Amino acid sequence: MKNKLAVAIISVLIFSISGLTSCKNRSEKLKQKKIELEEVQTIKDEIKRNVYPIPTSAEVIKMLSDLGVDYIVDISNPPENVKKYFTSTKQATNLGAYGADLSYATLYDNQQEILNYLNAIRSLSNELNMSEIYDESLYEKIKDNVDNKDSLVNILTTVFNSTYAHLSENDQQALALLVVGGAWVEGMYLTTHVSEAAYHIAGISGVLLKQKESFERYLEITQNYTDDPGLNEFIKSLDPIKNVYAGLSTSLTQQNITDIAQAITEIRNKIVS
Repeated sequence: MKNKLAVAIISVLIFSISGLTSCKNRSEKLKQKKIELEEVQTIKDEIKRNVYPIPTSAEVIKMLSDLGVDYIVDISNPPENVKKYFTSTKQATNLGAYGADLSYATLYDNQQEILNYLNAIRSLSNELNMSEIYDESLYEKIKDNVDNKDSLVNILTTVFNSTYAHLSENDQQALALLVVGGAWVEGMYLTTHVSEAAYHIAGISGVLLKQKESFERYLEITQNYTDDPGLNEFIKSLDPIKNVYAGLSTSLTQQNITDIAQAITEIRNKIVS
């Protein structure tokens, strides 16, 4: 419903623009059209920002890939752990975590891991009644675009957007936010564990600081849904990283990165256990 509403709003706006400019002279039309198209793009960006409230794990993992960080085997949540997740809260948070792990395997072209994580995600999506989103065609799309990271990010981002929208449209906003939270934590875990000396990798500080903004936006959105026990418990579990981020400035020291890594590890261990 959110996506349909977004399309409807943009369509109506574009139609209105064309009507408003029809009576102006040519130069005024061109100037007005430019301004109004910019307004349309602003609205599109706002809608996109609210459909999936923070950058998807695919976008975060691409930052690592762009930094030239090597793939590390066994850093992700093992796919076989999927058998341990029985409650909807655990299933939703680990659907998000596995989404980040899928992005990691995909953007580093690890074919076997891609299959493993797709299977784990399918299992959880079946439990959450979303099997149509993670069907066989997804793997085919990934395989066909394996050499184009931008296309892969678009494919995975669309999948995550669809997951979030599906849950939201079916009055499962709390579960949707648990998926987003699980993906954010796993993405941060991968980011802080790509090297035992992450602070030596140029650009890692920028990635971690960028995620501070995402984290703050996530907490802001979840405030309206803290009456849900599962989401409320998850939000409380984020206190370690909340406390670390509260003390940061515009740059990170080696100790800051270590503190972030330790906080994320503590949170992530609770999610995947």
